[in-house]
Amino acid sequence: MIDELDYLYLESKFDEDYKQIIKFIIDNNEFKKRKLYHHHEQRSVYTHSLKVSFYSYKIAKKLKMDYYSTAIGGLLHDFYYNDWQLTKRKGIKNMHGFVHAKEAYDNTIINFEFLKENKKIKDIIIKHMFPLNIKPPFYLESWIVTIVDKCASIEIFKNPKGLLKYIGIKGR
Repeated sequence: MIDELDYLYLESKFDEDYKQIIKFIIDNNEFKKRKLYHHHEQRSVYTHSLKVSFYSYKIAKKLKMDYYSTAIGGLLHDFYYNDWQLTKRKGIKNMHGFVHAKEAYDNTIINFEFLKENKKIKDIIIKHMFPLNIKPPFYLESWIVTIVDKCASIEIFKNPKGLLKYIGIKGR
C-alpha cells in the first residue's frame, strides 16, 4: 500500500525534536484510528497529518518560529470524528470542507484538554481550510500549515475522475 511507504519514508526523516513533540499524540489510541480513515487516494488521514505536520515543523524551525505549536497543529488539523468519505452530509454548509476544522479542534480538546490554552494551535486547526473558512489564519505558523496542507493535498489532481468525490458530487 502506498500509505505505508509514505509513512516509512517520512519516519526516516524525523529528527529527535520532532519525535519528542509529537510522541503524546501518535501514542494516543484515538489518533491511531486515523490510520483507517481515508484521505486523498491511497493515503490515510494519519499519514497525511504526519506529512503536513513534519514539513510545517521543518519550515517553522528553519524560520526560527514556534515549531512546537506548528508541529502539533499540523498533526491535529484533520483530527475529525469520522472517515469523511464514508459519511453522508446534507447541505453545502455541512460538507466536510466547511465543518471538519471545527470538528478537529473539538476532538483535540476532548483528547488533549491541556492544548486548549494554546491559541496558536487552535488557530492552526480552526483556520487551516482558508479560504473555505472565511476567517484567514492569524499567525504565520497557521499560514505555514494551511499552505503545506494545500500542497500535500494537491495529489487529488492526479486522478481527475476522483475529483467528483472530493467536491461531494459522487460517493467513494
